[in-house]
Amino acid sequence: MKIILIVFCLVIQQTAGAACSDAPAPGVNWSGCDKSGQNFASMDLHGAILTRANLQGADFSSAKLGNADLGSASIRGARFNGAMLKDARLVSVVAEQADFTDAKMDGVSFSRASLVRANFTRARLVDARFYEANAEKAVFDAAVLNGARFLRTYLHDASFVRAEAERASFAESSFESAILRGSRFLRCEFDKTNLTDADFGSADLTRSTFREAVIDGAVFDKAILSDASWIDFSRCRADAVGRCR
Repeated sequence: MKIILIVFCLVIQQTAGAACSDAPAPGVNWSGCDKSGQNFASMDLHGAILTRANLQGADFSSAKLGNADLGSASIRGARFNGAMLKDARLVSVVAEQADFTDAKMDGVSFSRASLVRANFTRARLVDARFYEANAEKAVFDAAVLNGARFLRTYLHDASFVRAEAERASFAESSFESAILRGSRFLRCEFDKTNLTDADFGSADLTRSTFREAVIDGAVFDKAILSDASWIDFSRCRADAVGRCR
């Protein structure tokens, strides 16, 4: 019996070791593996299992990572420029200063992820989920966020300059000192959100809701507030610009 157990354990260890040495391919299992600093640019890793992997500083530029699972992986400083991440799972990832510029990320989940100073410039994040994520000082400039969910997300000093979103939710999140100038947020939800010192200058906020939001020091200079629902549940006039009236 002991011999059988020893042989079984050796087989398991060899199999686990072999997984980390497997070549990049769709569905590859690198769970818990150290792939830090490696180059996977333009490779097909669709459906790959990268949970708890060390991917710090790795290059996934233009890689195919649709339906991949990166749950609890460390991707600090990794590059995903132009990568395809549709429906990928990045729950609880550590992604400080990761670069997702121009990435296609529809349906991706960043719930409870650490995204401090991450770069999502021009990224497509339709129906993405950021539940309780920390995106302090993250950059979403010119990103497409239609239907995205940022429920209870920490977005202090984040930048959404010229970002576009329709029917996205930022409810109960914190946008303190965030910059949203020139953004186009139509029918979006900011209910019970902390918008202290946030800058919405020249933003289009048509039919968005701000019920019970905190707007102390927030700037709405030249912002379009047509038919928006205000902090006191009143509705702004169709021609409201700069302030709800």
